[in-house]
Amino acid sequence: MTESANLDLVRSIIAAWERGDFGDVEWADPEIEYEIADGPSPGRWKGLAGMAEGVHGLFDPWDEVHVAAAEFRELDAERVLVLPDVRGRGKGSRLEIGQIPGMGAYIFELHGGRVTRHVVYFDRDRAIADLGLTPEGDA
Repeated sequence: MTESANLDLVRSIIAAWERGDFGDVEWADPEIEYEIADGPSPGRWKGLAGMAEGVHGLFDPWDEVHVAAAEFRELDAERVLVLPDVRGRGKGSRLEIGQIPGMGAYIFELHGGRVTRHVVYFDRDRAIADLGLTPEGDA
């Protein structure tokens, strides 16, 4: 079974993030909906400028952020779930923050070869529940 173009696109986005390249947004629809569903600063933004604002708030407390994918799940023809491994170093504390097992999930909704909606969850169980899935394969 071959992977879909949507899964390939999401894999390429995460690969860029793994290299520390968070600036490329060619993958995003100009009217993208960006949401942080939970965690310390939940919110919703629209468009590329809105997404940049939301991401800035998400990354602001960190000097360094490293993102890798622990797992990809193609949910259907339009959605891909990524279970990430995120690590970082706090700006103020300079403490290294390692991945907490079972923390975090990203949902990418795609149409016409672009991401039209991207949702970030801190609580992986909430993401799984919101999607109506079972936690099979969660680490």
